[in-house]
Amino acid sequence: MAVVKWNPIRELEDMRKDLNKLFEEFADPDIRGRFQSKRVEPGTIIPHVDMLDRKAEIVVRAELPGVEKDNIDLTMTKEALTIKGEVKKDEELQKEDYYLSERRYGSFSRTLPLPVEIDSSKVKAHFRNGVLEIVLPKKEDVKPQEIKVDIN
Repeated sequence: MAVVKWNPIRELEDMRKDLNKLFEEFADPDIRGRFQSKRVEPGTIIPHVDMLDRKAEIVVRAELPGVEKDNIDLTMTKEALTIKGEVKKDEELQKEDYYLSERRYGSFSRTLPLPVEIDSSKVKAHFRNGVLEIVLPKKEDVKPQEIKVDIN
């Protein structure tokens, strides 16, 4: 094995080439689209969601702090569940009355693709303490069936 003399300039050149390659990939829309999520405008309300798979049902839990039950709208298609709502200000205050204002107000919408077919006639939703829980029963033919296999 040959001994190669260390050359810091060569290492810097290799690093420059790697960074150039990274920026070229970032500028390529085909590659960039795979790694970036949808761009979201500042101030947009996006509810945080958990989706759980139980044997007979899918459960969706969405955090909706500050939203009144009457301001929530749920719609469902064969492929997706859409949660819409609006966060309203409690009272009208003038801009100069605030020391600090970080909360977001306005309408929001979040569409979640459904992983399996749902029996839409049995869907139930509960809203408590700012958390919306939606229970989506799976169709009978989609539910997993356990089959006991004998081992010889």
